[in-house]
Amino acid sequence: MPRLRRTRDERELVTMPYAEVVAVRGDITTQDVDAVVNAANRRMRGGGGVDGAIHAAGGPDVLADCVRRFPHGLATGDAGWTTAGRMPARWVIHTVGPNHSRGETDRELLTSCYRRCLEVADEVGAETVAFPLISAGVYAWPLEDAVDAAVITLRTTPTGVREARIVAYGEGTHRVVTARLEQG
Repeated sequence: MPRLRRTRDERELVTMPYAEVVAVRGDITTQDVDAVVNAANRRMRGGGGVDGAIHAAGGPDVLADCVRRFPHGLATGDAGWTTAGRMPARWVIHTVGPNHSRGETDRELLTSCYRRCLEVADEVGAETVAFPLISAGVYAWPLEDAVDAAVITLRTTPTGVREARIVAYGEGTHRVVTARLEQG
């Protein structure tokens, strides 16, 4: 159900629908979308997992833009954009998820990542966005809860994004995401 939301200048009300959330099995770096979300580290200088794959696929322009736009990195739960370099997408929306294995267990930090990504997508005009499961990899957030946080937040945050894809690389994770989406 769409809600009314004030524009930035607070003078007019606009309808902000919710994104359609879908599950996709595949490589996030090859998604034909406006923006891909990068599960980044605080330094914003590349890393392993999704972060490493996005930097490798996007090429040096992604890192150069990170250095220029985020000289001090990003805080956990925040997000910002850069070029997508050589990827099919136009933008990368970087977000820093909580590291569950290091004691960062506040679920609000995780849901903040998804909300902030949608806000950044709205800022740049992205209508299709591919998301990984933020913090569910090396940061060890429990899979079922990571999926639940993603689905609920993406389904209930007003946005101009039409489609939010949760991209799972592995079949097992894809099954968990699909099952959660089918629950409603």
